[in-house]
Amino acid sequence: MEGLVVSIKISDREQNPGFQQELENAGIHALLARLWASRGVNDPAQTQPQWQNMLAPSLLSEVNQAASLLADAIEQRKKLLIIADYDCDGATACAVGIRALRQMGADIDFLVPNRFETGYGLSPAVVSLACQHPNGKPDILITVDNGIASVDGVQAAREEGIDVIVTDHHLPGDTLPDALCIVNPNKPGCTFPSKNLAGVGVIFYVMLALRAQMRKRGHFDPNGGPRIDNLADLLALGTVADVVRLDSNNRLLVTQGLNKIRKGHLQPGIKALFMVAGGNFQEASATDLGFKIGPRINAAGRLADMSLGIRCLVTDDETEALHLARQLDEINQQRRSIEHEMSEQALATLASPENSQSASICVFNEGWHQGVVGIVASRLKEKFWKPTLAFAPADNDELRGSGRSVPELHLRDALDLVSKRHPGMILKFGGHAMAAGLSLKTAHFETFASAFNEAVQEMTGSSSFEPLLETDGSLEPMYATAETALLLQNQVWGAGFPAPLFRDVYRIRNQRLLKDKHLKLKVERNQILYDAIWFNQQEALPEYAELVYELVPNQWNGVVSAQLLVKHARDAA
Repeated sequence: MEGLVVSIKISDREQNPGFQQELENAGIHALLARLWASRGVNDPAQTQPQWQNMLAPSLLSEVNQAASLLADAIEQRKKLLIIADYDCDGATACAVGIRALRQMGADIDFLVPNRFETGYGLSPAVVSLACQHPNGKPDILITVDNGIASVDGVQAAREEGIDVIVTDHHLPGDTLPDALCIVNPNKPGCTFPSKNLAGVGVIFYVMLALRAQMRKRGHFDPNGGPRIDNLADLLALGTVADVVRLDSNNRLLVTQGLNKIRKGHLQPGIKALFMVAGGNFQEASATDLGFKIGPRINAAGRLADMSLGIRCLVTDDETEALHLARQLDEINQQRRSIEHEMSEQALATLASPENSQSASICVFNEGWHQGVVGIVASRLKEKFWKPTLAFAPADNDELRGSGRSVPELHLRDALDLVSKRHPGMILKFGGHAMAAGLSLKTAHFETFASAFNEAVQEMTGSSSFEPLLETDGSLEPMYATAETALLLQNQVWGAGFPAPLFRDVYRIRNQRLLKDKHLKLKVERNQILYDAIWFNQQEALPEYAELVYELVPNQWNGVVSAQLLVKHARDAA
């Protein structure tokens, strides 16, 4: 099994001394200047995450039109219904919309499609459910984190006499839905400078524009109305959890959200989720949002019903928030257990030698859960570094698949190629470069797996791929301190703006296994000893090893010290 696992290529990120000097001249810490410059930061303004530096809402195409329509609806006491998505971005986007619109006097409620019953987005089936909503038949539907592909759904709504406002961030298809307006930075003709806004970012901007419109109409004082910035915790959570690229505008939004969280200005639901996850919100990081809070919200959409997650985020009752957070935590534990079992079964399936020759992985099991196949695909992709699709059974003798890709292959384009070559084989598909979803008939699985593998080889010109571990080179010894570790921890890192990874040769002075699965090390460089840990690594290291590591703060008995979080190592003898 281990023989199938790929080797890792290590390279150093290209430095940019010109940008670095510019940042240093503006008073930025020399190490941060080096790290930020090599990640494309070329203007000190990009490092100042104050609200006044945020891209203006007016730059977003049709945002003012959406604001006017919503202001009219509020004035006319129309019934509004948010159609959410069943992931963390969709849940936080829904919560931002519900909270802001309520504060602005709207008659607002929400409906979130069920992954297993109606599938993704505003479909005709969801419109039927909306017409029977307990709050009454809506006058206007507002999509969040979905809708750009809902051509049939919007048409079905119009036939029912319901108008639709689309807010989304996904890439549009050839045909746009016939909605009242579409707010999406990726819509053709929209010149918004950041194409990386998450769904929650788009609705946040719409709410800012609506408040401006309500001020203009005299409903609020010129600087009055609800404090939309008090929803920044939800904005940060959805942005991080959706793994959108953290460009300078997204980093600003996430930083503002983390600042609110650390100061205790957070929704009761997020506070409760920190509590059940064993996290400390006063020291919250983007990593906490991505790996502790986000998965607990996502678990509801994967295994149960995302309205649980949304209710947790919109309640102001701390007792109810904690009750819902505990339920989400239990569902997440079930998700982990199901995922572990499915991953083990997938690894057993892939143990045969012929699988090692293939350029891609397609796996299916009758007993798998369609809410968890995406995570299994992600785990397999990380292990074998190949484009991977995992399938579970659905109704009508169909399979639902979820895929993850490697940088060399645009996954949605690969599925598009297969669908054009084999018309009718893929029933429906969607997604982007690194992740996609699809459905097909069970009988077509083997044919599809072969066609997909051919498409991967043809589009990439390769049958194997090598992961690249990009580092920031050597860490200057003067910065290998607890102060630097804390400084780095307090910055926002993530998709498209990765956390710093350093590489240096250390002498291994001591090593032992912790809990039989983690390597605990004492390492030496320049006559200074450091603590280090390598999670899920059992094999001992040689006396001299080149370590690839993060510098993190380690707190013990009230004392903070620098620790190396090892990600990779090789013999340096």
